[in-house]
Amino acid sequence: MPFSWSARTTQTISAAAMSALLLVSARKHFQQPEFFAPVVPDYLCREDYAVGDAELDVRQDKAKAAAPRNGALAVMSREEWIAVSGLLEAAAAVGLLIPATRKAAARGTALMFTAFLAGHVDALRRAYSPAGTASARRIHTVRLPLQIPLILWAWSLAGAKRGV
Repeated sequence: MPFSWSARTTQTISAAAMSALLLVSARKHFQQPEFFAPVVPDYLCREDYAVGDAELDVRQDKAKAAAPRNGALAVMSREEWIAVSGLLEAAAAVGLLIPATRKAAARGTALMFTAFLAGHVDALRRAYSPAGTASARRIHTVRLPLQIPLILWAWSLAGAKRGV
């Protein structure tokens, strides 16, 4: 008697595989946050002290030296964004493993990966700027397109095409 896979079994295995990938990535967010730092756009990052302020003449106004330079969207520091995205990935991984929450978790994961596109585009832009390096260009040229299959994979787990 030949063994056949049901659509449900395939989806469960696929969800477990994506969950494992997300858990590995979430762990890396906390073990090697510097890996993710280039992918967090500067405009999202609160700077507690502006670059170069430590070198200000001590005779200058200390209030100016302590004033953060923040954009309108800068609500957290780069390190906080990395930690929050790691926690989101861990939560998504758990949600994908639970059949009752899989559809919502898969949609949330697809949205999360879509939101991450902005960071990957920004990192690629900086890599190809005059300050960018050949290594950064190679890394970010590969990282950006990898988001597309991840988005499609997560969306497929939501059952959007099948109406599941």
